[in-house]
Amino acid sequence: MACVVALDFETSDKYADSACALGMSRIEDGRVTANWYSLIRPPRSRVYFTEIHGLTWETLKDQPRFADLWPEISSFLRGAELLIAHNATFDRRVLLGCCRSFGLEAPDLPFVCTVKGARRGLRLPHHRLNDVCAYLGLTLDHHNAASDALAAANIYLHLRSLGLTDEDMMLKG
Repeated sequence: MACVVALDFETSDKYADSACALGMSRIEDGRVTANWYSLIRPPRSRVYFTEIHGLTWETLKDQPRFADLWPEISSFLRGAELLIAHNATFDRRVLLGCCRSFGLEAPDLPFVCTVKGARRGLRLPHHRLNDVCAYLGLTLDHHNAASDALAAANIYLHLRSLGLTDEDMMLKG
């Protein structure tokens, strides 16, 4: 199995550049080998989604900006052949939006979506992250980016063990 990285963003508003937390889990040789997490100072002081992730401007205002964290982020991504996220369309949008906003070169990596994989491989009434984790018996502190990224990594590994391929879960376009 290739080196892959699962990631999860939390955002402060509806704009693609509004990351306020990022969690990442690295998978090598079929197991999680490293985790990374940071809060991020969003570009605007209004935090709209506190009721979802519990983060406030007071908590975030003194955190590093995305551009300040980019050397650590890109180092963690080094060697990865693809990125994984639960609802990968959202996380890809945020990654690209943050990179664009700060003039950074976004990683040119395909995204695998564990929602898409769960829909194909698990017969559940809902495929939200918390529902899939409950079904698989995975611990989840939902909307904590570190926990969500690790959950996506473990869901990915489970789906691969069921025989789903990266192509089965790949985002198109």
